[in-house]
Amino acid sequence: MSSSPAIEPDAPDLVCQLDNVQGMVDALACVRWKRHQDALVELSEHGIVLIVEESGCLQAKVYLQRELFTKYEYGAEGRPRFGISLGLLVDCLNTFSSPGHSNTIEIKYPGPDMELLLKSVDTLNSCIYSEIRTRLPETSAWDYNFEQAGSAPLTFTVKSSALKEAIDDLEWPGSSVQISLQKSPPCVTFRGEGHGDLQIDLMYYANTDLLLAFHCDTEVSYRYKYKFLKATTANIPGNVVRENRGSKLTIGRGGMLKVQHLVSVAKALAPQVESAGYQPPSRIAYIEFFVKPEEPDD
Repeated sequence: MSSSPAIEPDAPDLVCQLDNVQGMVDALACVRWKRHQDALVELSEHGIVLIVEESGCLQAKVYLQRELFTKYEYGAEGRPRFGISLGLLVDCLNTFSSPGHSNTIEIKYPGPDMELLLKSVDTLNSCIYSEIRTRLPETSAWDYNFEQAGSAPLTFTVKSSALKEAIDDLEWPGSSVQISLQKSPPCVTFRGEGHGDLQIDLMYYANTDLLLAFHCDTEVSYRYKYKFLKATTANIPGNVVRENRGSKLTIGRGGMLKVQHLVSVAKALAPQVESAGYQPPSRIAYIEFFVKPEEPDD
């Protein structure tokens, strides 16, 4: 009598584990600029990308590379994509994060009904389990087609806290902000208009503690709607501001603005764990915003 092999259930597209839930919450919170927000998630052998958009004028991406995860088993063909509520995902992740602890979670997709499954794996006396309903993406993300404006990038790097403070100070209801790069003397200017004018100049050689890097071979000036510009810094985690990491801004062809932040997803280890002088590699989540400029006045 012959026996047939047991039928194995379909393997999930992705099973991964992360040992710092708060780091992931911080990264995703950066791109949560309003209460109800839909996100597009794309999985690949290289990691997870989460994309959110608004009005065809603002796009944000969170890159969670596979190196951030302590375990990353990818079994899908192609790159599966699904839609999800960003607020619900962040709120669920928060339930796995305890103050002062870096709990490890397992993330699996898809579940029996195409859910995103979250489960705690390092708690001895309890287990937290969550299922988040996903949906087929209604639209594909718009192609920002970011290209540098000339032979060299037009870019500058500023302390994250200084960038956030400058944009907060420029707020006028319904206003826009003009960003200008000047070659000589090297300077970045933020100018807002409303019931009055406010201009903030960052001189490269005079403000080296704030303006960390600057490159401009062509003077440019573009205007951006304030609410979209504010979204690029409104939810930078407090620990990133306190660490005063640098945020990089690049102006591309046609005035497309790219704003990049770095958020640590590394688990904090006690000094005594670092034996024999070994230092673990830094694990960073990359956050990118793309902001379209306002149309120039006729």
